[in-house]
Amino acid sequence: MTKNTKDDGQFSDWMADRILRGLIGGMLRLPYEKRVPAMGKAVSRGVAPIAGYLKRAKQNIAMIYPNMSDEERDRIARACCDNFGRTLIENYAWQEFGRRLATTRPIGAGLSALVQAKDEGRPVIFVTGHYGNHEAPRQVLTARGYEIGGLYRPMLNPYFNAHYEKTMTSWGGPVFAQGRRGTMGFARHLKRGGMGTLLFDVSASGIPISFLGQTAHTATSAADIALKLDALVIPYFGIRQSDGLSFSVEVEEPIALTDTETMMTDMTKRLEAQIARDPAQWFWVHRRWKKRNHRQRS
Repeated sequence: MTKNTKDDGQFSDWMADRILRGLIGGMLRLPYEKRVPAMGKAVSRGVAPIAGYLKRAKQNIAMIYPNMSDEERDRIARACCDNFGRTLIENYAWQEFGRRLATTRPIGAGLSALVQAKDEGRPVIFVTGHYGNHEAPRQVLTARGYEIGGLYRPMLNPYFNAHYEKTMTSWGGPVFAQGRRGTMGFARHLKRGGMGTLLFDVSASGIPISFLGQTAHTATSAADIALKLDALVIPYFGIRQSDGLSFSVEVEEPIALTDTETMMTDMTKRLEAQIARDPAQWFWVHRRWKKRNHRQRS
């Protein structure tokens, strides 16, 4: 650290990173069956209330479900933060996570189209959201011979992002940081017949689409790239099961290549259907409905 760290406003980021690294390091020493629920509890009961995650989740849930009881909103918000903690520690121990998923068989109407695309060398874009554990499908399909890269959004905290990025890029196909350069690299990877994952459920400069009944500005990268490259677009989801440790991996029917807005709307509806099944598995902490002053594709 330099002497002017406090002055440039990054000292709090550095401290937050130290605390989180310590928590992750401590949790990784525990056996897997204890580690995952312990991290979920630590985040939902400790980190989330202090960081404001729990409050924000409750506010978002109240906006979408105004007639829901306070007790149910609280339950969903806490379960959401618990799932976030579990997901975080699972992805940091990605090798062990992969071994735990070794017996998980993917299901869904999109599997036959995926096999055909691989045989033909056609680009494939997997689209998903921050639901369950979004890395579970990539783990399961990678173990079955599919090389899947991705496009990810760097963390705002530069200190935390340094090791988060290392975790993201340690396995599977090439992974690119979101931005002009990263998106171009992602597109080049696909153009060569590659496969990659893109999460579309974060606020971005893009087109306004209804999400859970409220307008949400949505990046159009997935649809734009797919239309340009004639890529197969397949929604998939890693759905946490009732034991809190295992997953169902669902590979859904491909999204039709029509036009940008229709495609992004269809992707959004697929995620909405999953949230309707179990709202607690979606990351309500996101500022998904952030107001924006302009309409611009992203």
